[in-house]
Amino acid sequence: MYAVLVTGGKQYRVMEGEKLRVELLDVEAGSEVTFDNVLMLGGSDGVKVGNDVNGATVRATVVGHGRADKVKIVKFRRRKHHRKQMGHRQHYTEIQITGIAGGAK
Repeated sequence: MYAVLVTGGKQYRVMEGEKLRVELLDVEAGSEVTFDNVLMLGGSDGVKVGNDVNGATVRATVVGHGRADKVKIVKFRRRKHHRKQMGHRQHYTEIQITGIAGGAK
């Protein structure tokens, strides 16, 4: 069974036992978090969307927090003696999906 959930303004397709990195969540490592914003459920019995997924939840355990690799940003204007360099490291939370509970029947 798989689910499509929304967190941090992004959509993720997840399955039970899977690890993934999401936008930074304000929870401690080792604690459990529940995602209520589920858009779709899929499995051997077909796909459920809309009102069929009302009440569906995805449970996950927080593995840890971290920062992604640096992304270099370079702005350059030719023939103007202008160059600007910046970098960015995005914070993330790594979670492991522990369970997917179905919605309305």
